[in-house]
Amino acid sequence: MKLSTREVFGAPCWVSLTARDLGAAQRFYGAVTGWTFRPDRLGEAFSVAELDGVPVAGIGALAVDLALPVAWTPYFAVADADVAVDRVRERTGTIAVGPVSFSPGGRAALVADPDGAVFGIWEGAVFSDWRVGEDRAPAWLELRTRNAFDAALFYGAVLEWATGRTGGCEVSYEEDQVVLRRAGEAVARLDSGPVEAGAYSPYTRPRWHVHFRVPRLGPAVEAALALGANTVSAVNENRTDRWVALRDPDGALFTLTASLTAPPD
Repeated sequence: MKLSTREVFGAPCWVSLTARDLGAAQRFYGAVTGWTFRPDRLGEAFSVAELDGVPVAGIGALAVDLALPVAWTPYFAVADADVAVDRVRERTGTIAVGPVSFSPGGRAALVADPDGAVFGIWEGAVFSDWRVGEDRAPAWLELRTRNAFDAALFYGAVLEWATGRTGGCEVSYEEDQVVLRRAGEAVARLDSGPVEAGAYSPYTRPRWHVHFRVPRLGPAVEAALALGANTVSAVNENRTDRWVALRDPDGALFTLTASLTAPPD
């Protein structure tokens, strides 16, 4: 079953990897996360990753053809892609690609906020069983930026956060973070921190980090390293989770997260 972005506007609705080699990406993420893959209706260059039969992410072998960086990108649902792109431009964001029409499906654009963090917007049908969030969901999102409050103003205006309309998202301020919630569940966090717009390392630039939840952190990291990945952060933890950022063999940054209550590594 699918929903329309008009029903879930402003919320994260998908995460997608632009890769150079679809087969190599599938082998890597399948071994690290336990995902399986099926073809996507968009064509041979696309696949959908699933976990226990539920969609998790998309992979598209587009980096070479469209001269795009190899990267994980979150997409946010919008009612009208053209209107959202205009709002990005009016607020000094950058338009990289689109809106582009995909048939069947909808319309997408790849954009960046004023600090350079890249994200996507999507108008069209979305998976109703895809979930993003911190509680057992396979993926959740974190924006690392210089000023979370300023970022919330930008994203709130572009994506219509905190409008009070049915189907939209609400924003709260918790422990110096901006927390985005949909139907009461936290689906993204915006963190102020020591980032640098022109930094040499992509990890230290303002960016959206895509976290993937795994049953146990140690074995997943070991599998990633054995297949050519590199760690780009120390293992961090809070009251509930442990996580570490990695770069896959193709260069894409992502984060693996596991619950502190998971079995020992």
